[in-house]
Formats: sequence, structure tokens, C-alpha cells
Amino acid sequence: MRNRAAVLIIESGKIAVIERIREGKCYFVFPGGGIEPHETAETAAVREAKEELGVDVQIIAKPAITKRTDGSVEFYFPAKILSGTFGTGNGVEYDVGNGRGSYRPTWVGFQQLLLLDIFPREIAQSVVYKKIADS
Repeated sequence: MRNRAAVLIIESGKIAVIERIREGKCYFVFPGGGIEPHETAETAAVREAKEELGVDVQIIAKPAITKRTDGSVEFYFPAKILSGTFGTGNGVEYDVGNGRGSYRPTWVGFQQLLLLDIFPREIAQSVVYKKIADS
């Protein structure tokens, strides 16, 4: 597995996530994807936001970092939307014939986030608890 970069976009008490339906299972992930060999984690996160959400973002803080059991690393960058229209992504993820299931960008409230089957759960928990602590 290769390293991954994602964005954590929070607006009006909601966070951007991708609803995935694959092999009959529904789950949620934070917008992001694999880091290409020529990219930094930050540039990959910005690219993935454009591909998956249709928005240009600015990274606003250092990432939360998790390590997977296979040794790969995931970077979760807090970001804000600068321009674009949320939900208009056109990355390869949206090619329904690719066998990777469906992708749907959506906003989820903090009260609802931990009720979802969301990955990685520890990032969702840290987002919710930090947001509650900031309230």
C-alpha cells in the first residue's frame, strides 16, 4: 500500500466526507488518495480535493499522521475551500465502470460522524473531540 494524503474540511459544523459503496457495503472516508512519487503529501492532498470534491483548497495546519499496519503512512490535512463547487469532482473514482464502487461527496454533522462506519475511526474521533473542545 502506498502512502495516502487527505483533507479535513470543516464548514458550518459539518465535515466533508466521501460515501463509498463497494461490494454491497456502505462506508465513509475522508477525501484523499495515494501520494504519487513526484508529490509531497500536501500537494497530493490538494490534488485529491480537486479530483474528488471539485474544490480548490488551502492547507491551514499541520497534518494528523497515522501509520497503517502495512507500514504506509496517512496524512490528514486541515484545509479550507478557496474556490470551486463542492460535489463536482471528476477524478477516476467517478468512472462507474472501474470496479471500485461508487463515490459521493457529502457533508456530515459532528453529531452524526461517529455514528457512521467511517475510516479511519481514530481521525474521526480526534476531529469530533477537538471540535467539541473548541466549542
